[in-house]
Amino acid sequence: MGGHRENDETADGDAALLRAVAAGDGSALAVLYDRHAGWLHARLTRRCADPEVVREVLQDTFVTVWRSAAGHRGQEAGGWLWTIAARRLVDARRVQERAARVEPLPDPAVTPSAEDRVLAGLEYGDVGTALDRISPELREVLRATVVDGLSTRETARLLGIPEGTVKSRALRARAELRAALAQLNPSPMGGPA
Repeated sequence: MGGHRENDETADGDAALLRAVAAGDGSALAVLYDRHAGWLHARLTRRCADPEVVREVLQDTFVTVWRSAAGHRGQEAGGWLWTIAARRLVDARRVQERAARVEPLPDPAVTPSAEDRVLAGLEYGDVGTALDRISPELREVLRATVVDGLSTRETARLLGIPEGTVKSRALRARAELRAALAQLNPSPMGGPA
């Protein structure tokens, strides 16, 4: 039970730090950074092989925290920080994708990891297009459970919703995603044989 109390104390401390950051306290931001930057960096590194992009995303994450701490609605700080970081990473990948379309020849020395290729396909391929067609709350559940590989419990904590809601949204999201993909790629199957 002691560990749980410590987690409660950390969560309470994070909430107090975010209130202080919202009031313009730079030292509170430094403490929040010291507390969370390590695991955020590790998690971003698992999703992006480019250390420069990871550093930029981490920096952008805390700049966003500085600017929008007043908008924190009391959910777990770690989940809120990861949501910001994940969105910044997607933004960075979109910038890279646009730049890659402009560059005439890619550098053969830089090859994206398998995970980067899959995530890029999720963002920019048919799956990404289909994801954009489903409601945001369903999309967030899919991204957390499938792309980030979070458990139902972790997703519930991250999004601030009950576990049962995560499960029902995941089911609805998969059904809507299948329907959206079917609209993008109509299959000749199902017609008369």
